[in-house]
Amino acid sequence: MPTERSLTVAEVAHRSGFAPSALRFYEGRGLIEASRTSGGQRRYQRIVLRRLAFIRAATNIGLRLEEVAEELATLPRSRTPTAADWQRISRDWRGRLDERIAAIEALRDRLDGCIGCGCLSLRSCSLYNPGDEIGTRMSGAGRLPELLRRRGA
Repeated sequence: MPTERSLTVAEVAHRSGFAPSALRFYEGRGLIEASRTSGGQRRYQRIVLRRLAFIRAATNIGLRLEEVAEELATLPRSRTPTAADWQRISRDWRGRLDERIAAIEALRDRLDGCIGCGCLSLRSCSLYNPGDEIGTRMSGAGRLPELLRRRGA
């Protein structure tokens, strides 16, 4: 059975939309793997394209790279992940995605009014945060959904 041809850095960058520097970064973090030619050039198996697509989608919806790495660590490295592998991840993430959707919807609904920054510059601040009471309990935008107050959310 013939082995499939490995891909160069340029080919993976072109196919995935990631810069070569991002590929090296993800490889350094253990999210993807590359082999080396006798001349030291990186070569990737085609399964790396699926992993990179997963990284792109997950980070674009706001998941932290650490969360992505945890899930990728559960996937097999010796074979292409199956539909069952991806369905398991989908089940694991559904609750987190629902939480993020609710937080983003709450932010959207508050953008034309008070988003909870504690600035006391709008008339409604005297209703939502009289005397900057929230500022005595926490820093930042205390009325934002907790998920959106976290660094790197």
